[in-house]
Amino acid sequence: MKLSHLTTSILAAGLLFGCSQAESAAQKAADTAATKTSEAAQKTTDAVKETVKGATEAAKAMKPSAPGVDISAAPSGTYTAESTHAYIAFSYSHQGYSNPILRWGKFDGTLELDSENPENSSLEVSIPTASIDSGVPKFDEHLVSADFFDAENHPTITFKSTDMDQIVTGKGRVTGDLTIKGVTKPITLDVKLNKVGKHFRSGKDMFGISATGNLKRSEHGVDKYAPMGDDVQLMIEVEFQKVD
Repeated sequence: MKLSHLTTSILAAGLLFGCSQAESAAQKAADTAATKTSEAAQKTTDAVKETVKGATEAAKAMKPSAPGVDISAAPSGTYTAESTHAYIAFSYSHQGYSNPILRWGKFDGTLELDSENPENSSLEVSIPTASIDSGVPKFDEHLVSADFFDAENHPTITFKSTDMDQIVTGKGRVTGDLTIKGVTKPITLDVKLNKVGKHFRSGKDMFGISATGNLKRSEHGVDKYAPMGDDVQLMIEVEFQKVD
């Protein structure tokens, strides 16, 4: 009788142990399934967020320009750079110690604007090489010498546009041929249209732009001390006024 009770107890314990293991396995399976479901839900949420983000960015890109920023607001015709508000500057690394900023004190810029089809417009710029201005007269003398720009033999730097991306949202790109020291190379400028309007005193049609670009001076034969300071960043600010 005692043996029967003992046997029954062992069997009961075995059944309980087996059930416990089964329940534990079931719980693990349930936990794993829940984790996978949660991960899948998170991936779906992330995908939705990315889609919404992409759609929002696309909508922003297609958003119409603010009044006065679209070039079509300016009448077609010939525009010239207004000399008192026109700047062409450049910067380079001086052995990593500083980034000097120099400019040309004079230049002429003429834009033939087709405001309805901006890509058909054209731009020409002419810069007197000797007008370079570093703020240090002795350095200017060296820059215009044969070591650098050789102004005596190459008195003019020119730019002639070859392609204009249409400015729809106040931004575009202008590609053209840049000639320095008799060497012509293509360059692309990123252009931002700042404002289209009329001069507050004369009433002349006008617009203002900011532009940036990059070049290697050595590619134009201005290679003294290169590769030091070979990478040059252009910074351009110009107000154009319509010619009567």
